[in-house]
Amino acid sequence: MIIRTYTELCKLNTFEERFEYAKLDGRVGEETFGRDRWLNQALYHNEYWRKVVRPAIITRDGGYDLGVYGLEIVGYVILHHLNPITVDQVENHDPLVFDFENLISVSDKTHRAIHYGLPSDACLVKPYSERRPNDTCPWRR
Repeated sequence: MIIRTYTELCKLNTFEERFEYAKLDGRVGEETFGRDRWLNQALYHNEYWRKVVRPAIITRDGGYDLGVYGLEIVGYVILHHLNPITVDQVENHDPLVFDFENLISVSDKTHRAIHYGLPSDACLVKPYSERRPNDTCPWRR
């Protein structure tokens, strides 16, 4: 079993490297909490999660996708557990559930890609390039 940590993740400089480190290669529709999904939702509505953990992680990561400077998360920020948590861990108040070393800020698109195996380049926002005359007409270049 691989134990991933935020400290190790931060040693990687690029989004692609961090994505490869964090990805889980699950499948769409694969159960995580199954019929105990209510427990997962209870966790994310927990006062300690909402008032302490979530704001601290988002602040630590600067609102950047996988903490990569310059890749601002537009929209809702998701906190991803680098090491997936289980029902038993939530029910038994395992410290790993709230451990800052086990959490990273990600966009929704990156979160889905981490879990379901999309390539890292599918998550990246393409850099802005200034428009030029005839850039949409290749035969006029």
